[in-house]
Amino acid sequence: MFKNTTLYRIASGLPLDLVDALSQHAFAECGAIQQKSVGFVPPRGHSYGDLVEVIDGQRIMAVMIQTKAVPTDAIRQRVDAAVAQINEQTGRKPGKKERRELIDDAHQALMPQAFPRTARIFVWVDPLASRLVVDSTSKARLDDVTSLLVSTFDGLTLQALCTDTAPTAAMAHWLVNKEGPSGFSIDRECELKACDESKAVVRYGRHALDIDEVAQHITQGKMPTKLALTWRDRVSFVLTDGLQLKKLTFLDSVFEGAASSPADGQEDHFDADVAIATGELRKLIPDLIDVLGGAAT
Repeated sequence: MFKNTTLYRIASGLPLDLVDALSQHAFAECGAIQQKSVGFVPPRGHSYGDLVEVIDGQRIMAVMIQTKAVPTDAIRQRVDAAVAQINEQTGRKPGKKERRELIDDAHQALMPQAFPRTARIFVWVDPLASRLVVDSTSKARLDDVTSLLVSTFDGLTLQALCTDTAPTAAMAHWLVNKEGPSGFSIDRECELKACDESKAVVRYGRHALDIDEVAQHITQGKMPTKLALTWRDRVSFVLTDGLQLKKLTFLDSVFEGAASSPADGQEDHFDADVAIATGELRKLIPDLIDVLGGAAT
């Protein structure tokens, strides 16, 4: 839960009672020729569970995205066979328009046999902070999730969370000075990209970053787009230039108090996971915003 996150500010339109609206947009599997289906599913994973869970005041939802795609090779083989048959029967080759129709026909015929692929994405609403967190950094999945949310809640307005200091500028400053901001330490992963036409990329993995070479790349015009950080020895993550948090890892110190209260079942395990993740991120995110100059207005 919460491995790669994108942060949004809830500008308006999200009620605290989400149940009725979610039930109108519950997930249904793709039909025979349907390419995509997006809807809400119980976040606990139970077939007939609640579509929203409230834990320590935090709202947790889950969105299921199912897609079906026909392999290009299968379509091409079917079209080639149809073209050969037409050629044999009429002595001519189909034109562009007729070939497009053959491709459409092949796609429709093969779609019922396509194997569906599914992805479940958690959505967390922090009402007090007016913040929504989606457990994904994929643009396509984010578009699906936010489109579903906006169509579900009339008047909902989501804005990408922005800060007064761009993450790229802040990360460059930290790397040049070889020191992270207060509460954060720099880890051993970084990506630098040139801003000129060369688009040159330099990546460091499992490598110390407090070296002159990194600073030299920055002074030569390569700006950081990813930087691994650890917050207060509790949570490690990779910060991106788009203010996304990737590779979130909760460290051992987070679980020191949890070992004395073992979970007895799946529901307790789910509650504990949510409480730990949201409890840490509710502190980490404001700290990160602060070191980036505060939230942009």
